[in-house]
Amino acid sequence: MMAEDPHVPETSDGALGDHLRSVGDALAASILEDVRLRHLFMPFLPDEQTVLWILERLQEVLFPGFQGPRELSEGEVRSHVSALLSEIAADLQAQVAGALRYADATEHGGTPQADNDAMAARSEDIVRNFTAMLPEIRRLLSLDVQAAYDGDPAATHTDETVLCYPGVRAITIHRIAHALYGLEVPLIPRILHEHAHSKTGIDIHPGASIGESFFVDHGTGVVIGETTTIGNHCKIYQGVTLGAKSFPVDEAGRLRRGVKRHPTLEDNVTVYAGATILGGDTLIGHGTTVNGGVFLTQSVPPNHVVRAPKVKTRMLDRSEWDS
Repeated sequence: MMAEDPHVPETSDGALGDHLRSVGDALAASILEDVRLRHLFMPFLPDEQTVLWILERLQEVLFPGFQGPRELSEGEVRSHVSALLSEIAADLQAQVAGALRYADATEHGGTPQADNDAMAARSEDIVRNFTAMLPEIRRLLSLDVQAAYDGDPAATHTDETVLCYPGVRAITIHRIAHALYGLEVPLIPRILHEHAHSKTGIDIHPGASIGESFFVDHGTGVVIGETTTIGNHCKIYQGVTLGAKSFPVDEAGRLRRGVKRHPTLEDNVTVYAGATILGGDTLIGHGTTVNGGVFLTQSVPPNHVVRAPKVKTRMLDRSEWDS
């Protein structure tokens, strides 16, 4: 007699059991046929939960007291940071190595070609370079926090912007993701990016280059594309899109990747709520303000104000409206 499949649960309803086995067979066939929705034979895919755990530890380094222990002496700060960095480096190196092997495997039909020792050495080098960037990332975040406080009269203290403001949270994760993106780490920057997007409603691709003292006010619905460049002391409100005008294709009709598709904002640019700025050749000059609701696909010289056509407003008495 053939043994029962231990993976098929028993059911008191024979008809239901037959149905579930039939559906299970159909799903298994679908899984084996469609490689796009499975990842069963490459165990080195980065683990999202581990990546987010690393993010939490990084935030503890970048914002001590806001994350983690709140009472540390000067001597304890040094030992605490050193211990955190050791934890971060070990887990990050493993995740980066997995991401590199994943990219190598997908490039070569599912079988990685690079030598394991070479991949381990490369991942260690990436972690070394990334951790060396952390003091600079922290300096930039300090300026971002101050920009949030200076840019919002509702803020009562810089602590409030760190604890409560989605824009500060989004730029924190972006600066981490951008550093890893610049080191050509596959997948992990996008995992971080989409985590920030889901938590804040602010969608900043890790490839976007953002200068000092950046503030996203309110933030929900902001989209900043991969090849966007933003200068120093820029401020963006909710619902702003810095996007692509079109998606260029090659001779075979495939999307061309790695080309400049998104706009550039020079220093001291403010973009108000609901504005849309598109195009890789669109440059917004320094000191310019783009008013809310503007749809812009052309460059603007420095120190200008761009506004949409004035909407004519009518006020009707209720009796006129009802009639």
